[in-house]
Amino acid sequence: MKQLVLFLISILLTTTLYSQEDTVVEVNIPTQQKYHFVPIIDIEASAIKNQGNTGTCWSFSASSFIESEIYKNTGEMIDISEMYNVRETYPVKAWNYVMRQGKIQFSEGGLAHDVLNSVKLHGLVPESAYTGLMSNATSHNHSKIVPEIQVILDDYIKNDKNSKYPNWKISVDSILDLKLGKKPENFNYNGITYTPKTFLEMTKFDPSNYVTLTSFLHQPFNSQFILNIPDNFSNGLFYNITLNQLVEATDDALKNGYTLALDCDVSEKTFSSKYGVAIVPKKLDDQEKCLTYIVEESEISPEFRQQEFENYNTTDDHLMHIVGLVKDQNNNEYYKVKNSWGANSDRIGNEGYVYMSKPFFKLKTISVMVNKKALNEALKKDLKI
Repeated sequence: MKQLVLFLISILLTTTLYSQEDTVVEVNIPTQQKYHFVPIIDIEASAIKNQGNTGTCWSFSASSFIESEIYKNTGEMIDISEMYNVRETYPVKAWNYVMRQGKIQFSEGGLAHDVLNSVKLHGLVPESAYTGLMSNATSHNHSKIVPEIQVILDDYIKNDKNSKYPNWKISVDSILDLKLGKKPENFNYNGITYTPKTFLEMTKFDPSNYVTLTSFLHQPFNSQFILNIPDNFSNGLFYNITLNQLVEATDDALKNGYTLALDCDVSEKTFSSKYGVAIVPKKLDDQEKCLTYIVEESEISPEFRQQEFENYNTTDDHLMHIVGLVKDQNNNEYYKVKNSWGANSDRIGNEGYVYMSKPFFKLKTISVMVNKKALNEALKKDLKI
């Protein structure tokens, strides 16, 4: 009986077909392959963190990016305070909202360049000097911060001199001090007293060394433009390059030992923090399968990328940190992306990292921030950097 079962299985695995000329053709039915990833490039990065109930991924991703840059500069992995950058950015958002008379979005969101703007003006502090956690809290929750601030701003916009909050800046600062804590003027780190500005000097991090790259068809290539997305409240400039150049620049940076801050769309079902992968399956029926098994992916053209951006299928949902490159057993390459949603044990794959396929990157990336030194000379010449 056992031999009969084995014989039947062998028939199922190998089917013999006969043509009209009685030519024998053997067709091997492929087996499904679960992902097996092998590192190609793995750049030093800090531990996975959790942004909690906040929309501050922009600070977590950019701060992680800065930590890797500081490590490259000094050989020391310094835990940077994400909430110090957030604390310094909320008043800027509030000013922008008031000056535009409430005709724009006021939210927790932002972009990586907002952290650099904060660093330029206010310096850096370590996590040990400013956690942003109050009243013995162990996780971040900003659900009440924006609503409470917006009440003040809207009242001022509506009533001006008759507002209940004529000194709205002071009122906003009071809320932020209460929810996040007062900003440190000086602090001790490794036995030395610093201010945020002198601490920045110690890290050798220079915010002017960084550029943001993107690829869209509605602006000329090799030019700078303001990308009109809701979280670009500070009107940050983006360098526009071709889609192939965007991938090439990302690969070059990693090969040269530089990481990148990533702004992308994560709303697709095929982006999974649980399984630790982000895929663009060619077949709609493979949306669930692709989380576990290798599937054929779509070819992404610049035109399709543009279409998905203009119809809102691609939006600036989330920012993360590209720290490496891996490949599967079929030599398909994926970016190793550090997320800020924690590394909980209920997740099946990659312990807080997401392995993002290059088709997914091509389709869903809004932009990357990178050190200018990481770019090849031809691209720097084209961009006049």
